[in-house]
Amino acid sequence: MSQTVQDGIVFITDYLRRDGIDSAALDARLIISKVLGVDKSRLTLHLREEFSWDQLESAYLLAVDRADHTPMSHILGYREFYGRRFEVNKHVLDPRPETETLIAQALTKPFSEVLDLGTGSGAIAVTLLTERSSALGIATDLSPNALKVAARNADSHGVLPRLHFEESDWYAVVGGTFDLIVSNPPYIALDEMPFLAPELAHEPRMALTDEADGLTAYRKIAAGAPAHLNAGGWLMVEIGWQQGPDVAALFKDAGLTNVAIKPDLDGRDRVVIGQKA
Repeated sequence: MSQTVQDGIVFITDYLRRDGIDSAALDARLIISKVLGVDKSRLTLHLREEFSWDQLESAYLLAVDRADHTPMSHILGYREFYGRRFEVNKHVLDPRPETETLIAQALTKPFSEVLDLGTGSGAIAVTLLTERSSALGIATDLSPNALKVAARNADSHGVLPRLHFEESDWYAVVGGTFDLIVSNPPYIALDEMPFLAPELAHEPRMALTDEADGLTAYRKIAAGAPAHLNAGGWLMVEIGWQQGPDVAALFKDAGLTNVAIKPDLDGRDRVVIGQKA
């Protein structure tokens, strides 16, 4: 008995729904699109086509991973961020929409040299250099596997010649000064980890938590910023929505001026900025 692509979507949707995946319908369409090798936006054009048993088996195996709360980005191998597609895998933090707030804030300032601390997938650094075609950058991370992903993303978006990568513990091997320093560091406190969405268990723990109060990275980043910023340069970091006052205080203690807390599109505190006088 033959089956269609539409039948495959229904089967995968029902399977994911039974396993408690809230986004079952969307995820099923993404899985089927991946198996077919077509963009999700064009899947409707293929609904009446035959869907082979081999294709259904491939879709089912991907659905099994999704039912185990593997992030869809890992299953697909990419995440859309600021209008661009970035490779992601288990070695990097999945770039999220709220991080686009950091990009938007950075692009309100002039900069020709940027430092991205804890770059992960490279989504922040690559996006900033793509938006500013004359800018140069350095991106650091403790994970050599993350740096490989970031370099591939830089290459795919045409900014690899302008972006240098360093394996570094924050500023440890970074020399020189910059107009802009950005970071989305691990900010989840250890006592919050048991309550996170199960998908986060598939992401690198070191990119999620400092195994302490969630402020360890900010202390190091803020303290080192004045020595690595040009006069008038800016430090900008993403934060957890309740961390604004604490991180702003660290910026002020480091001697930064014009310190401000910026909200994301949901109105939650998301970015703290400060300037070197």
